Amino acid sequence: MAEQQQNDADPAPSAGGAPGRRAVVAGMVAAPVALVAGCSGGSSHPSGPRTSAAVVTVTPGAGELQADFTQPVRVAVTGGTLTSVTVTDGAGHPVAGRLAPGGTGWTSTTRLSSGTAYKVSAVATDAAKVRAVKEVAFTTAKPAKTFLGTYTPDSGTTVGVGMPVSLTFDQPITDQAAVQKAITVSSTPPVEIVGHWFGANRLDFRPQEYWAPGTRVTVSLRLKDVEGARGVFGTQSKDVAFTIGRSQTSVADLAAHRLTVTRDGAVTQSWPISGGSPLHTTWSGKMVISEKLLQTRMNSETVNLGGEYDIADVPHAQRLTTSGTFVHGNYWSGEDVFGSENTSHGCVGMHDAQGADDPDTPAAQFYNTSITGDVVEVVNSGDQTVSPSNGLNGWNMDWASWKAGSAV
Repeated sequence: MAEQQQNDADPAPSAGGAPGRRAVVAGMVAAPVALVAGCSGGSSHPSGPRTSAAVVTVTPGAGELQADFTQPVRVAVTGGTLTSVTVTDGAGHPVAGRLAPGGTGWTSTTRLSSGTAYKVSAVATDAAKVRAVKEVAFTTAKPAKTFLGTYTPDSGTTVGVGMPVSLTFDQPITDQAAVQKAITVSSTPPVEIVGHWFGANRLDFRPQEYWAPGTRVTVSLRLKDVEGARGVFGTQSKDVAFTIGRSQTSVADLAAHRLTVTRDGAVTQSWPISGGSPLHTTWSGKMVISEKLLQTRMNSETVNLGGEYDIADVPHAQRLTTSGTFVHGNYWSGEDVFGSENTSHGCVGMHDAQGADDPDTPAAQFYNTSITGDVVEVVNSGDQTVSPSNGLNGWNMDWASWKAGSAV
């Protein structure tokens, strides 16, 4: 039944002295309410229970199917005092609320959830302690406009020490503080982790220094019903967890034409490379491997270089920037180029075999010993430092500037 209001007098205590009912308001037990016999010897109303003078109203109303989930539940009474208000969702979870002074009203303090059924049960008594019971059922509306955050890294993965948490939203976020407050990034062992906004659609989190190997990172997304922009609400409520693997960082020195790999504090590999030519220099700075592709097509038109190249099967490609910088294998240049010249269109090339089927080439070995989140730092390239937003490359921003980009 969507709505029901009942009026009755509390029964007198039994002959055995059983205690009367206790009134409960907003989850707290109140003092016992005095009981009045509705029908007993000497009553001035021998014909039956009296009608309570208390009248209870509930907003949203009974049977509402599109209730505004951004508004609280309100219960009011005239001609009496509220003694009990209970609001639960379809799973039986209670909604907290606050009783007004004097018991004249009750307002929920927990925000409602969209697209959810609720039940309200309210009890009031009049001056003669005669009860009025009101029961209402309603359902909140689903938001007309929503936003979704695509995140990296994926849950359950093991990544390198430079991997940030990065979220890209499919709608511009104008209330960045509300959205950032709804996202918690924590780690074991604990470190300070701060969010930084790159424009209206991207929010990254990282610590001051690279993660320690073995760190466990948890991302709690509580974006459901958070208003990221006027009338645009989040839909996600989930946890994402990933692990930091061994420490591996590399330095690509384009003056020395060598890539040197350091793992857990010791140099483990060093290979000859070829970087960007003087006409197409490679970005400088710290760049995080964000994607690994055993083979991929590379077409110069996608990076605004006209028809200079179109290679269908570039082997062992590891992405460093969104704009198209990779460390990748190269089978079309002579082997003597690597270690002596910078001839590429901006990528860092390593000797490789066509088909990506030779595990002993430098490009294959580097590919097979790298994971996403590893850092490759390019030095002596002759170009400026890569933008922190070009890929997962916030490590090129000092800590004070990073924190200044937080909305909370």
